[in-house]
Order: sequence, then C-alpha cells, then structure tokens
Amino acid sequence: MCGIVGYTGNKSAKDVLIEGLKKLEYRGYDSAGVALEDNGKLEICKAAGSVGDLEKTLNGKFNTAGLGLGHTRWATHGRPTDENAHPHYSASREIVVVHNGIIENHQALRDRLSIEGGYEFRSETDTEVLAHLIEEYYRGDLFEALRRALLDVEGSYALVAASSREPEKLVCARKDSPLIIGYGDGENLIASDIPALLTHTRKTCILEDGELAVLTADRVVVYNRQGDILEKDTLEIDWDLEAAEKGGYDHFMLKEIMEQPVAVRETLRQRISAGEGKVSLSELEFSVDELKRVEKIFIVACGTAYHAGLVGKAVIEKLVGIPVEVEVASEFRYREPLLEQNHLVIVISQSGETADTLAGLRLARSRGLNVMAITNVVGSTVSREADHVLYTWAGPEIAVASTKAYLTQLIALYLFAIYLGESRGVLPVEEAMGLVKGLQSLPGKLNSVLNEENVARLKTYCDHLAKWESAFFVGRNLDSPVAMEGSLKLKEISYIHAEACAAGELKHGPLALIVDGIPVIALVTQEAVLDKALSNIQEINARGGEVFAIAQEGFDDVQNQVDSVFYLPPVHNLLTPVLSVVPTQLIAYYAALARGSAVDKPRNLAKSVTVE
Repeated sequence: MCGIVGYTGNKSAKDVLIEGLKKLEYRGYDSAGVALEDNGKLEICKAAGSVGDLEKTLNGKFNTAGLGLGHTRWATHGRPTDENAHPHYSASREIVVVHNGIIENHQALRDRLSIEGGYEFRSETDTEVLAHLIEEYYRGDLFEALRRALLDVEGSYALVAASSREPEKLVCARKDSPLIIGYGDGENLIASDIPALLTHTRKTCILEDGELAVLTADRVVVYNRQGDILEKDTLEIDWDLEAAEKGGYDHFMLKEIMEQPVAVRETLRQRISAGEGKVSLSELEFSVDELKRVEKIFIVACGTAYHAGLVGKAVIEKLVGIPVEVEVASEFRYREPLLEQNHLVIVISQSGETADTLAGLRLARSRGLNVMAITNVVGSTVSREADHVLYTWAGPEIAVASTKAYLTQLIALYLFAIYLGESRGVLPVEEAMGLVKGLQSLPGKLNSVLNEENVARLKTYCDHLAKWESAFFVGRNLDSPVAMEGSLKLKEISYIHAEACAAGELKHGPLALIVDGIPVIALVTQEAVLDKALSNIQEINARGGEVFAIAQEGFDDVQNQVDSVFYLPPVHNLLTPVLSVVPTQLIAYYAALARGSAVDKPRNLAKSVTVE
C-alpha cells in the first residue's frame, strides 16, 4: 500500500530518499515524509500531499545528511493529515519509525503505553505505537529493542527505524508486507519495492516473513526472530523501471489481479473471530438498537461497485431477511426514491470521490437517513460525509478496470451482512461460523484459482474469444451479477461488445443473437439452480454457441454439456462470487492483450468519475 525508502551511505540521503519516493508514487499516496540524521539529531519533515510538495519544503535543508528514511502514505489508521504522515517520533524524539501494514493490537498497546509508560500520542496512527514501544525497550541497542518490541505486536508490518544514539544504523523488519535490501558500494538501501533501488543498485536481497536486518554504509546483517544471523542469497534485478513498478508483470491490471489474495486477507484482518463465528465491525460505531431498527437498505453505486451491490443485496436478504434495493447512483436521486427514517443507505465507491455516488449520499443525508460508506480511500469525500465507514484494504489500484477493489468490496459486504445478521439475532451461530470459516479460506482458494496452470488455460481460451466482436455472459442466481461484472470487464478493455444475461431470460430475446461459434461464458456455481443452468446451456448449444463454463468443483455434469470448463475450488455457496469473478477478469485481460488494446488505460475511460 505505502512506500518505504531507507538509505545510509556517502551520498546525500535526502536526494536518494526523494528520488526513491517519487519512484513509489505510482502505489498511491496521501502524504509523504522523511527523517534525516543531521549533526547527531533525527530531523523529520512531513506533510499531507505529494512527494513534490515535500521536496519543496526540504529545498536547501539537510544537504549533508548521510542517513535517512522516507515514506509515502496510503492511509489506513487515521486521516491523511500532517500529524498522521510518517515518519513518527518516539516520545524522546531519539527514535523514528516508518511502517507499512496494520498493527492489529495497536489500541491495546496504545492503552498500555499511555497508562503504564505515560506516553502521549500525537497522531491517530497505529505506527506511532511502534515508535514508543521500541523506545520502551531501548537499552542502547536499537536492533534488540526492535526485536523485543515485535514480540508484543500482532499484525502485518514492513518497518524501518533509526535512532540518534546510533546515527550510522538503520534497522528493519518484515511480516506480510514486503521489504527489499539493496547492496551498494559504500552505501546500502532498504525499500518496500524494487523501483526505489534501481538507480543505485541491482544487487538485492528480499527479506522473508519474520526476518530483521541491520544496515550500515558498509555492512548488512540479516537475522531471524531469535536474533540468529542468517546467510541470505542475493538477487540480481534485470528489470527496467517500468517493469519494476509493475512487479515484473506486463500490466498493472495483471499485477492487481494477482494481488487479490493479499487484498482479501487484509480486508478480513482484525474483523473476524473464526472460533466464535463472529464478525467485529466496531469501526462502524452502530448501536445495536440502530441496527435492529433498519427496515430496508438501499445500496447506491456505479459500474463495478454497482455489481458488488447486487451480490450484497442477495447475501443481506438471505442472511438478514430485510429487503434491499440496489440503485445505479446516476439514477437514484432523479427518480425521487421513497426514503424513510428507518432505512439505511450504503454507498460504494473505490475512490470515495465518484460524483453520482456522492450525490446519492447527500440526498440520503438531506432526508435524515443513516449513510454507510464502503470505500478504499481514507479521507475521501465519501468517507468524510458518511455517518459510518467500512474501509476496504485493497491498496492503490492503478489500472482503470477495477479488480482487487471490486473483490474487497464484496468482502466488505459479506462482513456487513454477517455482522447485521448477528446483531439482529437472526443468523444462527452454526451458519455464521460456516461463513466466517469460508471467508478465511478465500485467500488460499484465490491463490489456487490464480496458479500458473489455470492462468495458462484461460489465456488459451482467449485466442478464440479475441477473434469475435460480440460475446455473452450468462448465469442464474448469484451467478447473474458475476456475469454482469465479467461482461463489463471484457467490453472495458478488449472493446468486444459483451452482453450479460440472466440465463432464464435467454428465450425472451437474447437467443436470437446466438450464432455458430459465438463465445458464451456460462457461470455455473449455484447448486440450487444447477439443473436449470444446464438446461439453458443446452439451449445455447442447440443454436451453435460455443460455451466456456466457469463451474464449482463437483458439478461433474457441466463438462458433458459445454465445449470447455474451468473448475473452481469448492467454497460455501454464498461465497462463490468471490472466486468465480477472477477467471472473468483474466479472460478480459488476455482477450484485450490478444487484440492489442491498451489494457491499463482503455479508450474514453477514467479511473475515477468525478463529474456527472
């Protein structure tokens, strides 16, 4: 999500950090900052805004500093403000820390440090806890203080720390979030991503989970959690900068598809208790009485987020038993919706700046309704104006065609549906436990869907699909909104005209367009309507359509009815949309590639629609 750069050596640390942070701006940012060693002190300069803004502030300052660490922030805990920007000081201002990830037990640590240690906190971030905790354990050895502090920490982290008492040294650690060491001549670097290193070195070492390292200008030592020295292999990077920004993938879209297991895991993190079958969304600050009074829900969104809302409608109605309407945001306020005091409006926007969705939010607020937002951007307009906010932790999404942001919106809706059902006392414990366990299994199952063999099969199918100017997606029940999302992705980036159809509607018009060989992608994951879905496929077969099915493992009859089938690992029936949409994303990507389309920047489209 965020970007980290650290440097110690014989060059201007300020220049190296600013250059490196600029190389990481593609990851997204809302603030930036650096800490530089200057005459025995660590001086911090940071601000909300861009790296360019930070550079102007630093002009003429700290030119001789040879050690420093920098950060571009994508907000998680705390708004995008100067105070919440990294780096963070410890209480004595002798230790500084930058951090990517989420400290799950930050509130408990904050309370402990405040009460027992008398520490005062200057920011809303979980990262500041780390600075104070390291200082709490500091006895003249920064590495040992960091190692000891991490024994108290739960969550994910890539962090770098420095101390004015040991001004030649950077210490760092990694769990779940990436950190890469760059070896130089009379200098060494640490960064969260390879682009920040390439100007200075191509000789690197990738830290693994649980590993720590100490960097000085002439030496790097890597340790395990127990403090034992490790021998690490070096990796020579031969990518150019553009390839490095994309993690070695050809396009940001493919990179973001492959990041979905991690994005789902991060969005689930801290929000579920598998043993109890409970979902904890205390961040929403609903009272139980408020949730029990809800009589109807409106979900308001555009494009891909609208399709997520359609899945959310089905899940909420199934688990909670209250009616849900899903509204295209651009139509919502113009149709004079019948809104009443006990209705809840949920708005969904990846950027939190979508103009039509904001208009829907403001209409609901003007009528006195409670509004909950699902968004990926802390501090966005939607997050500021909504009464309650449920953040997705997809991280920055660069490609115009949304993939990981969509998937995390689904996860947020599942979490809210379970939370609402449990709060109202209508969701049986056994059913909740099954769903929670299913949610926890999703990152592993997504990795299975995205394995090399499966990706190759989908790429091969697209050789046929790319030759056509039209295609169809069909599905029933929960497969229907997935068909709509798959259709949207294909038309967005390959420019193939794609139509999504509820499979039961084929006889009401769409069958007239089925001709010999035309590609039809059939979603077949819902056991309750399996026989009917197979009957619809037979109708397509009879007209000569070529059917590629995406089916749940165990639906053995599907392969006898279609030209080709892609099987998904088994999962709880309500959770299938999380898995089934991924093959449609890859189909869109490889079809666009085969047709020579601009995958990341399709014509006529923008990432965020901020005007009506």
